This record gives sequence, structure tokens and C-alpha cells, in this order.
Amino acid sequence: MNQTELKTLTLAVCEVAKSAGSYIREERSKFSLNKVERKHAHDYVSYVDKGSEERIVSALRELLPEAGFITEEGSATHDKEQYVWVVDPLDGTTNFIHQFTPYAVSIALLRGKQIEIGVVYEICTNECFYAWQGGGAYCNEEKLSVSQQQIEDALLCFQLPYNSDAYKPTAQHLIDTFYGYCASIRMLGSAAIALCYVAAGRLDGYAEQYIGQWDYMAGSLIVTEAGGAVTDYSGSDDFTEGNCVVATNGIIQQDILNAIAYNE
Repeated sequence: MNQTELKTLTLAVCEVAKSAGSYIREERSKFSLNKVERKHAHDYVSYVDKGSEERIVSALRELLPEAGFITEEGSATHDKEQYVWVVDPLDGTTNFIHQFTPYAVSIALLRGKQIEIGVVYEICTNECFYAWQGGGAYCNEEKLSVSQQQIEDALLCFQLPYNSDAYKPTAQHLIDTFYGYCASIRMLGSAAIALCYVAAGRLDGYAEQYIGQWDYMAGSLIVTEAGGAVTDYSGSDDFTEGNCVVATNGIIQQDILNAIAYNE
């Protein structure tokens, strides 16, 4: 696809994400905890996740019928298609069920290992973050740019994934390394939004492991198109088939990677 085609498709995907977000917002007003299912320990899903995914998949099939799918709830699949949609119908489900912000819809389009389109719609603030390959990154039509902070002034986000036993040593080391040294540390509960906040300069760095492709794919493109850096925990920019992401303004990327490498 050329730049004009990518931009047109990206804006159409924004409307798909907003429509799913409207459904999620409406369901939140009448949602109760007895409608929650447990996928794994402390990992939840509800009919809202599934309903959102069905709506998104149906709409994306109309936009690009030849594309396959990677979806969190498994409602669609792929089989060697050139293009593959990567969909998280509700990123931040634990936040959602506790009425705690943020939570979002995340949609990306892959061509091989290259992310062509990334769209993240933050439902509670009505902010749509989006990017297409080579076209820059935006939030509600305003162009985004990462921050220029050094590590001592950086606001960092270190999320705590569900795989607590495996990740606890790394999480503790990251907090031990940066707590009291950087500006501060936050945990948002949404990988997609953490990435978008790095792109917008609201956060300066973010790291998380044991996450799915649907969690980070769209946000990763938004970060790189905003001038930031995204790698896996080993520092490789070949991360689209992995389960970990470090995203920063680029200036502090090595600081976080050094802390992760030291712990390992």
C-alpha cells in the first residue's frame, strides 16, 4: 500500500475502534462483576471483551477482506495471509471491571513483521492515537512527539504482568534501580495506553514482559512514528513475535535495557 492508501485505511480503522469503544462505554454503565470469567490467575475476560472483538473483526473484514487475524479472544485466525490484523478488543480488562482507568481498544495491521498501521482508542478520555508506516503519529489529529527527558527526570511505567512468579525478580530489580533515581514510576494497567503515553511525551519510558502481540503491536508503531525507540528486552528491534517490549523516547532506552540485562 502507498502512503495515501495507508492513511485512508488508518482513519477508517480509527472509526472501527471508536465504534467498539462506544459499545464498551455503554456496557460499562450496566456491568456487574458476576459477568466476569477467569482465564488464568488474575487474568479476566467478560462478554464485553468478546462482544467488542466480534464487532471489530466484522468491520475489519469489510475494510480488508484478504487479511487474516490475531485476536486476544480467538474469534478469528490467520493462515499465511500477506496482511494480518492484530486485535485487542479491550486492553485493560482488569481496570474495566473495577471502573479504573485507563482501558482501550487496540488494532494493528501487520505485513510480515512490519507494522503498517496502529490505532489505540482510549475509551474514558475519548482519545484516539494512531499512526501508519512512514506517516507520523497522532492523537485526535494532533501530531505526537516523544519527550527529550534524561533518565534522572524521566517518568517511567513498569507494568506488572499476570505471570507474577516468573517476572517478580525483574520487576523488583527495575523498581530498585530506578525508584528514587528517576522522577517517578507509574503502573497504568494497559500496555497499549502506556505505549501511547510514551509517544505523546506523557511518559518517558515503559517496559513489560509476558504480554501478547495484541497488547503492544499498535502502540509500538505509534511510539516509533513519534520518534521513539521500541525493542524487546534483549535490545532487538525484531520484537513483533515476542512477549516483551521496552519503549522510550530513545534517550533513555539503554538505561532501561542495562537494568534488565543486569538482572538477567
